Amino acid sequence: MKNLLEAKFRMNYPGFNLDVELNLPAKGVTVVFGPSGSGKTTLLRCLSGLERAPSGILKLADQVWQDEGIFIPIHQRKVGLVFQESRLFPHLSIQQNLLYGYQRTQSVERNLHLDEVVEVLGLAALLKRAPDKLSGGEKQRVAIGRALLTSPKLLLMDEPLASLDMQRKAEIIPFIKRIEDEFKTPIIYVTHSVDEVLQLVDTMVILQAGKVANFGPVQEVFSDVQLREVLGEEQLGAVLETSVAGHDEEFELTRLDFMGQTLNVPKQNIDVGQNLRVHIHSKDVSLSTAPPAGVTSVLNILQAKVAKIGTLGGYSVDIELDAGRPILATITRKSLANLNLKPGQPVYAHIKAIKMVH
Repeated sequence: MKNLLEAKFRMNYPGFNLDVELNLPAKGVTVVFGPSGSGKTTLLRCLSGLERAPSGILKLADQVWQDEGIFIPIHQRKVGLVFQESRLFPHLSIQQNLLYGYQRTQSVERNLHLDEVVEVLGLAALLKRAPDKLSGGEKQRVAIGRALLTSPKLLLMDEPLASLDMQRKAEIIPFIKRIEDEFKTPIIYVTHSVDEVLQLVDTMVILQAGKVANFGPVQEVFSDVQLREVLGEEQLGAVLETSVAGHDEEFELTRLDFMGQTLNVPKQNIDVGQNLRVHIHSKDVSLSTAPPAGVTSVLNILQAKVAKIGTLGGYSVDIELDAGRPILATITRKSLANLNLKPGQPVYAHIKAIKMVH
């Protein structure tokens, strides 16, 4: 397939084995997520060519970077790398840092240039400064720009925001999204931060103990009833893509359209028609088998069907619902018994809280 990244790696280390096989879209932002020690950075090193997996396979669109008898070294792969530390050259100005990789890229291979990268990343005011005069967030924007100016076919980012505070992260994330929008450069982004996942991700890869626990569109992966252990109880839930349908000025609410159904959230400063991603925690969803008989304080009630029932154990159970996209509800096992839920059964999902993802 033309726009596909095909990767297959097996690496054996003392006490750890990486064994992954992935076919990912070579576009958008693919987030590699998992707990510490799950193999995220090792996978990225294999993708970059810093590690050579025996009998590994790596193909990007129509280019073969690794296969039987083939191993293209990192400097010939057209890969951009951004690490947790900016790693800027302290003796060079910001403009000189940005041009370092650009000047080492053959002119016929340059498809990105200084002016457009500076504009997209908002670097114009920084060009004549020294790296030690920049904030952590500014340094990371420069590091991203330097990587982009090598005109990479693939941009690899290894926890690039991990050392930054929440304010600096909030400043940089829109720039990362804009990279893909403006330049169409596919990004593989490693993180263990769910907040970063929700804001950035198109495709999600979840690693656990060196293996792929699940991968695919974030809306499907995030609501998998089998992933409680990996995602963690505080993050388990649904990611929904909605659009702003209107604003209720009197009650300071924003109406969202979700596949023909309506959700109400606190008023957002977003124009009608704009997209908004929301996160619904599984514990904030309760279920009924019939519509409410009278007025209820819950504003958001979606019609759905039971898709899957999670493993029974302890006092609670995860229920995957199909509302056109997956939604997850965590209810007690007693409630499951009282409702007598079965796959395919119509239900009403009462949503008590919704988190906006900006």
